[in-house]
Amino acid sequence: MSKYVKELVTRDIKQRLDGVLDAVLVHCTGMDANTTAELRGELAEKDISLYMVKNSLARRATEGTSLAPAFEGASGPVAICYGASDFVSLVKEVVRLDKDDDKYDAFTASGGVMDGEALDADGLKAVSKWPTREEQISMLVGQILGPGATLSAAMLGPGKTLNSQLKSKGEEE
Repeated sequence: MSKYVKELVTRDIKQRLDGVLDAVLVHCTGMDANTTAELRGELAEKDISLYMVKNSLARRATEGTSLAPAFEGASGPVAICYGASDFVSLVKEVVRLDKDDDKYDAFTASGGVMDGEALDADGLKAVSKWPTREEQISMLVGQILGPGATLSAAMLGPGKTLNSQLKSKGEEE
């Protein structure tokens, strides 16, 4: 590949990854075109993009960005997965597809980058056990509303008890 073509490809990679802060690197060499298209479709349903890159060109394109640590030590052709509603959702989906040996044999998660720090395959598996953004929001809302519900029950409980006692006395007379 000539220097001019490498420069064009590097510029294209840089444009595609502009604004991407967190990503997961996967290896999917050895997959046929139909399986790759099916994989891309499955990922697209969850707003995840899969972009095949040559390692050295991606390293050159991500120099000085938060994605640069992901390519340190990476070898061979890799694919970059990015998108989803949050990074944990992305990692959960990639790890799920990695475990699904029947459908995608050649698909393996090799590493990634989160907040500018490189993650290895074991780090990705650890992140996949974290709660997603939606789960965190629901836990937070539950913690916020919990004390209010307890206070409301404590305030209304004696009044309801008194009301039921007055009602029963009224029915007796």
